[in-house]
Amino acid sequence: MKRKIQGDAAVGTSGLGVNEVIMSGRISGSPEERELPSGDTVVQLRLVVPRPASRGRTGGGGATVDTIDVSCWTKALQRKAVRLKPGDLVTIRGALRRRFWRSPGGPASRYDVEATGLDRHVAAPTST
Repeated sequence: MKRKIQGDAAVGTSGLGVNEVIMSGRISGSPEERELPSGDTVVQLRLVVPRPASRGRTGGGGATVDTIDVSCWTKALQRKAVRLKPGDLVTIRGALRRRFWRSPGGPASRYDVEATGLDRHVAAPTST
């Protein structure tokens, strides 16, 4: 199936591809600030994103949400992130990254989203 590509946004400036993530969901747990051995500081949080209804899958019981790790590296994003509370609704923009480190069991890795933007949404007031 061919897809129409609109400008450079779909192929990236190098023409090789795009690594851009935009997701909205609820914060799970309190954001955590960590100082790394390098002296850098990162704020990490988890975002719970509802999964759309499956197409073509049969049987039930599968996960209905995805829980995604997010890292905030800039001071501005860290200030926003540490003010978030569990259950807050947010939209996060960023890029998918694979992190590598050495663990007692050998090399390890995981994927997370490196945030470049973070917006908290205020819930609409409910009428009584």
